[in-house]
Amino acid sequence: MSNEPEKLWDYDAVAIGQTGTETTVSITTDTLREYARATQHARGAELEQTNDATHPAAVLAMPSMVLAYAPLLRYDLAEHNGFVALEDSKTARRQTPFAKCDMRWHAPVVVGDCITATRRVLDKYERRGSKFVTFRVEAVNQRGVLVADYDYTCIFAYAQGQKTVPASGEAETGGTAVKPGQPVAEARRVLTAEHATVGSTLPTLRVTESQDTILGYNDIQLAGRLMTSNIHTDEEFARQNIFGGAVNAGPATLSYVEQMLSLSFPLSAFYSGGRLLMRAIEPFRVGHVVTLQGEVTAAQAMGDHCRVGCTVRGTNQLGSLVCLAEATLNLSLPEE
Repeated sequence: MSNEPEKLWDYDAVAIGQTGTETTVSITTDTLREYARATQHARGAELEQTNDATHPAAVLAMPSMVLAYAPLLRYDLAEHNGFVALEDSKTARRQTPFAKCDMRWHAPVVVGDCITATRRVLDKYERRGSKFVTFRVEAVNQRGVLVADYDYTCIFAYAQGQKTVPASGEAETGGTAVKPGQPVAEARRVLTAEHATVGSTLPTLRVTESQDTILGYNDIQLAGRLMTSNIHTDEEFARQNIFGGAVNAGPATLSYVEQMLSLSFPLSAFYSGGRLLMRAIEPFRVGHVVTLQGEVTAAQAMGDHCRVGCTVRGTNQLGSLVCLAEATLNLSLPEE
């Protein structure tokens, strides 16, 4: 057994330009159903009815699914450059949790596509004593078309130590009649370019997180290896990290934001040059109820489409801001 110290991929060892290995994932109705089940996505019922007779080109992937078919895979980046990821360390194990993600869609992703993803270190920086690393992941289809890319930022060192875990009872839902794991949405009101006016409010989505839903999202692994122990699935390990207890995954919250926006926008609005930036503000813990609310903040006609800007706020039952998102989506203008 070697006594050599681990080459940890800590903040100092991370270098801009470091790359990981390529991954390839086939988009099928089964993988779409799997993702819908894990994220409690409203399209799940529709996808369960999809059969082999459905024309593949008509079956679009959920926009946030890019995080599943083109995952970040921090451990792979570490290993590809001769290091051990902090999450895999035997001597100094700790998590590098989600801080924010900026997603961009360039072309539709449909059943039958084969997506190749590449990943690299884009940036690293310090802010108010905390240390962050940003990664760029790009997803290309079998025709060589860039379908999506995103910048994913992780916290490699947190200045203030651990977040405070709510005392027993604080995480209760306060009597809210919401069954854990089943998001409750207002009636869908799809916006058109003519009705996307500044100040318009968007239908809300309310999500109650449970340990089962957290585990379900963690089990989605279309590329790379499954991480069975992390701050989402291992309470003992989670208590040793900055959040002081188990929390859901940032990408899971991002999927809820996408679902909330889908109550107002067709999928084509995402895939024709849409963008979604979400920042995690406070942890989303088991038993918490988060209400996602949004409004239109900008609307501008540009050629044959209307570019619509929105903000989304996620607030838990304690009144704390959990996430803040900004979206830019494109709606087709009616032909004259």
